[in-house]
This record gives sequence, C-alpha cells and structure tokens, in this order.
Amino acid sequence: MDGQGDGGKSMSETVRVAVDAMGGDNAPGEIVKGAVQAVQAEKDIKVFLVGRQDAVNAELAKYTYDKEKIEVVHAEEVIEMAEPPVNAIRKKKQSSLVIGMNMIKHQEADAIVTAGSTGATLVGGQVLVGRIKGIERPPLASLVPTEKGVSLLIDCGANVDARPSHLVQFAQIGSIYMENIVGIKNPRVAILNIGAEEEKGNQLVKETFPLLKECPGINFIGSIEAREIPHGGADVIVCEAFAGNIVLKLYEGVAATLLSKVKEGLMSSLRSKIGALLIKPALKQTLKSFDASQYGGAPLLGLNGLVVKTHGSAKAIDVKNSILQCVTFKQQDINGKIKEHIIVEK
Repeated sequence: MDGQGDGGKSMSETVRVAVDAMGGDNAPGEIVKGAVQAVQAEKDIKVFLVGRQDAVNAELAKYTYDKEKIEVVHAEEVIEMAEPPVNAIRKKKQSSLVIGMNMIKHQEADAIVTAGSTGATLVGGQVLVGRIKGIERPPLASLVPTEKGVSLLIDCGANVDARPSHLVQFAQIGSIYMENIVGIKNPRVAILNIGAEEEKGNQLVKETFPLLKECPGINFIGSIEAREIPHGGADVIVCEAFAGNIVLKLYEGVAATLLSKVKEGLMSSLRSKIGALLIKPALKQTLKSFDASQYGGAPLLGLNGLVVKTHGSAKAIDVKNSILQCVTFKQQDINGKIKEHIIVEK
C-alpha cells in the first residue's frame, strides 16, 4: 500500500482516514460518494476505502477525483448489524471494520469512520485500537443542535452500566472536546436528570452529582432536564448511555417529524404554497441549523486513535462530514489533550 509510506513523512499535514466502505444500510454507494466529497472539500486528507475491492471500485468509477487521495484496501468479509459483536471482531479478521481498526493500531491510519454495527465498533475500538491509559470507559459523544448552537451529549451509546467515576471522566473528556473542537471556552457541564434539585434522580445521578461539584477543571452547573437541552441549557450533557441514547433517538425522531409536518403544512393550499416560496430561503437556513448530519458522527473518545460512528442509515453528507471531523480532531490533538488533562480517579 503506497499509503503507508505517505503517512510516514507527511503525517503532520495529511490526516489519514480509514473508511469502512461496507458498513451501514447504504454501503458501499453512499459511503464511497461521501469519501469522494470529503477529499474534494479538504486537501490535507487521504482516505482508505476498506471493503470488497470490486464493489468499491465500481462505485469510485462514477466520480472524478484526485486518485492520490483515495486508496482501496481490500477486505473480503463484512460484519453484519445483527452479529454478536465480540464474536464478529474475534472471528472476522478480514472484515472491513477489523482491517480498518488494525490500520489505526499499526499507525497506518489516524482515524476510522464507520456506519456499521455499533456493538462491533465499540468492541473493536477497545480491543484493537485500545484505551488511553487512565480512561475507564470510552464514551460515545454526539453533537446535538440547540437554539444557541450545539451541545455535546456524552455518553450517547457506549456504556449503559456506567459508574459515577465514569461519568466524571465523561465530563472531563466532554469539556476538552467542546473547548478544542467547537471552540467554547469553559463549557458549561450539566448532568442529565429528572429535575433541577440536587436531591432528585436515581442512585447513579445522586452519587455522581457531588463528585462533579468537586471536580477541578470543569464548569459544573448542576442538573439539566431533557426539555432544556434544545434550548442550549448546557454545553456538555453528562449521562449514561441508556438515557443518552434515548435522548438522541427522540431528538432525531422529533426533528424528522417536525420537518415533515412543516413541509406538509406549506403545501396544503395555494396560499401556503405562495407563502412557502417567500419564506423558503430563511426556512431552509433555520432547518439546516437543526440538521444533525452537518456535525458528523459520534466519536468514541478516550482511545489511542479516533473511531467515529455515524448512524446506520448514513448518506453521503453524513460520511463526508464524519471524515472532515477527523481532520479537526487530529489537528487539535484531542487525544494528546485528553492524556494531558484527564484526572484518573484513585
């Protein structure tokens, strides 16, 4: 692979992203299209499309792009969505996901983007890429749109049985991410809860609350109820993955339903259609700000390399933005900052 040599001398300039070309409902078509769009949008990037060579090349043939920016890495096997994650990672050594993660492990790539199985991605991230020393549990972190911009929901899918010490680390990691990737200085950190009062919540929240209050280096503002998230009530929302994933999925469902109902209403009569033409530019801009796809995927933070999980039904735009997200992550040296600032609970 000529990409291995490419990574050695220009590693600081060129960000090398392995893309699981076979993962997700729309693979390989939308995945390849998104990769092409990414290399057209960003010069300091090299993409390795990992998957069945014939299928990937057939999709690439549809586009004009810089041939030096995309390389196909053959992977015979595919991990299906319903497969048990541990078995899949252990047995399917020639799968696109495992080969891509091993590229990070062997420093042939800086990051991997996948729309494939979440379970296999989480297992592969921990087993193959490996955790940064001192990180107890790597969380999945997703940016969600709000009135004021974006907030980080952490954890939104990796650790459903988290302990208080895990949530404290999520708060620290989330603060580093928001400050360096989104550019929010001293981000406000809140814990997801069923009420604003300190005594509210389940056992996990009650035990974590005082630890967050005492944790140096984070700007903890207390509890946040789910209804305050879209208003931008906090910059980092800390939770375990069960609650976080429910919030994320509800967010996506409500946004899609509202968009559908708005379009339906605007097309309901001749008068509304005329009105729709007048407000279309402003409406388009407003709706775009609440489109989660523009923020890329959810990174699994706290690993020795970057693993980005985009949703299973990802289209080219999601894949493109997930790849571009890797460039910012690498340039800002988020892993280095996590290693430097993380406080390991004794």
